[in-house]
Amino acid sequence: MDRPEDIQRNPVNGRVYVNLTNNTARTPAQTDPPNPRGPNPWGHVLEIREDGDDADSTSFTWRIFLLCGDPDDPGTYFAGYPKDKVSPIGSPDNMTFDNEGNIWLASDGTQPTGGNNGLFACPTEGSERGHVQLFATVPVGAETCGPLLTRDNRSLFIAVQHPGEGGTVAAPTSHWPGGGDSLPRPAVTSIWRSADGDPTIGQ
Repeated sequence: MDRPEDIQRNPVNGRVYVNLTNNTARTPAQTDPPNPRGPNPWGHVLEIREDGDDADSTSFTWRIFLLCGDPDDPGTYFAGYPKDKVSPIGSPDNMTFDNEGNIWLASDGTQPTGGNNGLFACPTEGSERGHVQLFATVPVGAETCGPLLTRDNRSLFIAVQHPGEGGTVAAPTSHWPGGGDSLPRPAVTSIWRSADGDPTIGQ
């Protein structure tokens, strides 16, 4: 498989999702149905459905949920959602789910159209299934990891790992989170909605 980083069960639809971050060493001759792209610089997400939606089942079916990358690339796929309406995403790594069953994908790797890693929200059901949307970005050189939503979906936590990777003490590429002339440091940050109206993250 292409660098499996996280495997989790969606608590709403019961399906299991597998983040396959990337694999630039896979050749076209080494592709197979669950790893259809070689090389695979942008990664993909598999969706597994146990027979009868029964966690006690001994068999399952699977399908490609996302083939990540630049939506303008004909080799990408976003669960059938129109590709001109999605955010480019590469290297899906960690994940979490919200109370509606939407998957939240943290990225760790080069992004297909440049820019920093981030956290992406994507519905897994209904007419918006596959609609990948960038929600937050992390500093230069950082990996987005460990996303977690509180049970009421009102607070979101993200671990910002190794910001400024690739820089040096003499020439840092990031000063996050201290700013000024400080050196970059990993940290956990929280996001919440303070505006009037629905306090649910993403609403």
